[in-house]
Amino acid sequence: MRLDKYLKVSRLIKRRTVANEACDAGYVSVNGRTARASLDVAPGDIIEIAFGRRVLRVRAVRTDGVATKESAGEMYETLEERILSPDDGNRREEE
Repeated sequence: MRLDKYLKVSRLIKRRTVANEACDAGYVSVNGRTARASLDVAPGDIIEIAFGRRVLRVRAVRTDGVATKESAGEMYETLEERILSPDDGNRREEE
């Protein structure tokens, strides 16, 4: 499944167009590499999303094409969620 669609279906990002824009801007990486929206996501992939100062790391568990609101959270496992310091040039974790 395409990365932008996965982010939308799993409800990590609300709209597919927003997911596409986040990928284009370099805010999304898969397995440590900046990812394009067209990248195919597979179970086991580590996805990192930067939402402003908040960074979310998840592992893709399922890549079904459809998920209900209740089952969307089962598509991924949250590995880490952190808030970056105001001078995020060094991407240090806030203490």
